[in-house]
Amino acid sequence: MGVTRMDALRELALVDLIELCNEARIEHCRATRDLSSCGRPVQHLLSTCGHASLCPECSQRCDTCPVCRVPMKGESNRARLRLYYKCIEAGLISKQHDDRFQAKEGIENRANLDVERLYLLFDVALQNNLSSLICHYVTDVCLDENAVSSDPVLAFLLDEVVVKDWCKRCFTHLLKELQTIYKGSVENMQKDLPQMQKYVTQLNGVCIVIEAMVSSFDDSVHAQVHDLHQLLEDLTKAKQHLEVMIWCTRHKFLEHVQSQYPDFASWELHVNERKASLARRSWPQINLSATTETNPSTSLFIEEALQNLDLEDDHEEDILLSLENERPERAFYPRVNWSNQYPFKSVHAAADVLFLHGASDTVVAKQAIFLYYLIDRHGMRPDSDWRFLLDDFCAAFGVTSQALTECMVFYLLDDHSDQALEEAILLLPKIANPETHPKIAQVLLERQRPDAALTLLRCTGSDDLPASAETATGTTSLKEAVNAVRVRIEYGLLTEAFIYQRSYCCKVKDSDVKLQQVELLVSEMCALCVERGLADRMIELPWNHQEEKYLHKCLLDKASEKPESTSGSLLVVFYLQRYRYGEAYKVHTILNSTEQEAIEKLGTDASSIIRKRSQWRHDLVARSLELLPESERRKVISECSSAEEQNDVPVVSHVTNLPNQSVVRGVLYA
Repeated sequence: MGVTRMDALRELALVDLIELCNEARIEHCRATRDLSSCGRPVQHLLSTCGHASLCPECSQRCDTCPVCRVPMKGESNRARLRLYYKCIEAGLISKQHDDRFQAKEGIENRANLDVERLYLLFDVALQNNLSSLICHYVTDVCLDENAVSSDPVLAFLLDEVVVKDWCKRCFTHLLKELQTIYKGSVENMQKDLPQMQKYVTQLNGVCIVIEAMVSSFDDSVHAQVHDLHQLLEDLTKAKQHLEVMIWCTRHKFLEHVQSQYPDFASWELHVNERKASLARRSWPQINLSATTETNPSTSLFIEEALQNLDLEDDHEEDILLSLENERPERAFYPRVNWSNQYPFKSVHAAADVLFLHGASDTVVAKQAIFLYYLIDRHGMRPDSDWRFLLDDFCAAFGVTSQALTECMVFYLLDDHSDQALEEAILLLPKIANPETHPKIAQVLLERQRPDAALTLLRCTGSDDLPASAETATGTTSLKEAVNAVRVRIEYGLLTEAFIYQRSYCCKVKDSDVKLQQVELLVSEMCALCVERGLADRMIELPWNHQEEKYLHKCLLDKASEKPESTSGSLLVVFYLQRYRYGEAYKVHTILNSTEQEAIEKLGTDASSIIRKRSQWRHDLVARSLELLPESERRKVISECSSAEEQNDVPVVSHVTNLPNQSVVRGVLYA
């Protein structure tokens, strides 16, 4: 009775790993015949001592083992088949690897052949879900300091390099097989689905072996660990790509599911329309390295997601070309035209672009982008025609319902229609959590829905100060703070916006960064309040000395840009309300110069408004100066006067009380 697969696999699983090297080595009969050794290949082990030293014929003629001289007992069952040949007899290893056939082929390098036989045993383990055996070979044999040999061939078999080379060999072989499958038609790929699933298991097994090797090394072998990390990265990406290709193959690459777009050109045009709509409605983005504003953001959610994956590498094609000869497996990766990332031209292209490029640890983000692509491809079609695709993809890759809903929200917010916006707002409560994308609130604000944006912030816990602000000064938390301030001002919660920015800046411990953030947030608040007509309420807030400097600068800059506005006069009122009459006078003198230049350039109506407002402000400042002691009043006037301004000192009349705030507002808006 021959050896069965189960018997061979059971012996392989239970073999002493230190003996696996001996099982892989080619041995020749050491019996003496006519003053010379027999020399025939040995396929059996002696039952008494376990040495592969005699061929079947010589084992019947000899009484002792030629290696250890242990007597052989009994006339029958003196030898048992070696593990390698049991695998051949069981069909686990092809018979073309049998020594009898290899001898006919004239293989001379026995060391390479020993390594090849060990690799074949590793292949059997990998193909039968015994990759843990190879992991234990690394930890228990290769890294065992006592596992040494003076035999150079055996010493190499005991080194971890032999396992790493096997991993590379196995990876290259698997990629060649996958290339052949991917080049076939959809019908042929469907026939190869069972084989593709086996390849997923094998790729995963090789990854497990490499992870075991990486975890066994320390930092002293950095170069070797780096090489293993790169190999593990390539293996993982190939496995992730294969899993997606299996899903696409099962669904025939969506050939039988109609898209909502008649052709690719119309889809591309629709995406460009979304970008154009976003550019028209986008708010200026704050430059976090300075207090100036940058160009408006025109990136959709899908574009930002692709940018975060860092799929594009300017030197990637050069690297691929240079490594094709050194590392053939890298030649498998397709070269992508990055001039038009989204929309992808086909489902196959989407799988290639996402899962063969970028870091493998971003697979969750890649899956989300693929889901977005599916939603965008079929969004306006009846749910019964395509929603099963989303459910099946989520079930196949463990995507949660919340992640799927987030993808749907991102797609709806990228869409420029009002209907899509309302649908997105209805879905927001289902995804609200502390990890919700901060850009959602920004988009809602740009779409004139501050109510929904504020509700989202409160549902996500962003209504309070972000916890990261206590120690961090990162750009992400600062962007969230800017959005939080904007949302509250747009919704009319000016006091709440002020408290938020004050609390946020107080949490920052780095003094230099704190000053920068105070300037940024105060300037943003001031600009929004002026634009929304809330500046009169803004100046009543309890600004501290540090914040006042940026408030002063912002209002004065606005007055210089637009002299007919009330920004400058409100700054004067700001100081008057705080009984700081000298500072109010200094601002007034600066405004006089600016307004005089504007009167000469503007038309009659605008000039009339400026003159009227300047006169009323002149009267207010004159009354307030009377409340100062004579010496201080003269000092203020002297400091502000110049050669041209000495003839325009305000006439001080007798006023016992400063006008109340309602009178001030009446003067400014008369």
